[in-house]
Amino acid sequence: MQLVVARIGRAHGIKGEVTVEVRTDEPELRLGPGAVLATEPASTGPLTVESGRVQSGRLVLRFEGVRDRTAAEALRNTLLIAEVDPDERPDDPEEFYDHQLADLDVVTRDGREIGRIAEVAHLPGQDVLIVRRPDGGEVLVPFVEEIVPEIDLAAQRAVVDPPPGLIEEVDEADETEEADEDGTA
Repeated sequence: MQLVVARIGRAHGIKGEVTVEVRTDEPELRLGPGAVLATEPASTGPLTVESGRVQSGRLVLRFEGVRDRTAAEALRNTLLIAEVDPDERPDDPEEFYDHQLADLDVVTRDGREIGRIAEVAHLPGQDVLIVRRPDGGEVLVPFVEEIVPEIDLAAQRAVVDPPPGLIEEVDEADETEEADEDGTA
């Protein structure tokens, strides 16, 4: 199983270092010296981490064979991908890998079916579950404990407690579209 662990940002300095946007809760494990990472696009890699450090709150990495700013800048926006055993679980029981969440059924606390998790979007502010509805539409559900209080991997479901308007707004929009198609509104 592959896991996106970072995205390469700007070149840093003139000696081939790059800043990275970390997308893992385990950067010391996934992005440490010696880590070999696949890339997207694949033609850019694989890349081996030579060294890393934190500067002004950002992780700065140097990869083997990347020695100047031009080579570093050519890596910009490349995704770094780690190979993960599909049975591996994060140390914290409240954390999940994206592949564990994909295809989970999403239901409300009272058992109403919302849809299935299509993917997890890692936005700057927070992670968002992209839930595919049975009718083909999508709902974006902020992946925070207040809204997604339960993930049950054994039962293959995520329980949500959406605030007013998060799900209903989509339901109402669907009803309005159906009414417009029928010529009634």
